[in-house]
Amino acid sequence: MSSMRIVTTPMCDRILELAGITDYIVSSNPDKINGDVVVTLSETLTSSKSIKIKLNTFSQIDESIKKLSEIFKTTPLKYKMNKVEYSKNNNEKIKIKVYSNFLREIVEDMGFTIVQENFDYIVYPDYMKDKILGEIKDNVRAVEVPSHKNVPVDPIKRAEMRYNILEKSLCTKH
Repeated sequence: MSSMRIVTTPMCDRILELAGITDYIVSSNPDKINGDVVVTLSETLTSSKSIKIKLNTFSQIDESIKKLSEIFKTTPLKYKMNKVEYSKNNNEKIKIKVYSNFLREIVEDMGFTIVQENFDYIVYPDYMKDKILGEIKDNVRAVEVPSHKNVPVDPIKRAEMRYNILEKSLCTKH
């Protein structure tokens, strides 16, 4: 398999490394690189043959590392994620209105109840703030979560940061 040219984006770089893959090219525009396969986030559009991975939740990160090591027949490296401790039983009582798919996956993973009306909190990505300002009224608690621009490139640090923001903002209030 060593002759295969694997290309990935900066956001997925660390996952290939953790999957035990050592020979790959990192590019912000993988379609410009003549590779055999591109490993990219599931929402990234590419015209190249690609392997799509999800890196929003802790379990998605684990699954992506396992998936890549199986595909490329590598041995994953040992790694540690500082998973946020929270009580899903308590969380399911808290009703959240969520904007964006990546946040929905994290909020669901943490066990919160997702609703469209009669919510306790709004959770939204930083890039949507202007669009939802009208919904953020004085009595509504809104939690802004950094999207792609204001987060660590390392997906584990990124997930830890987002879970911590949600845990501190949502779990400790009830």
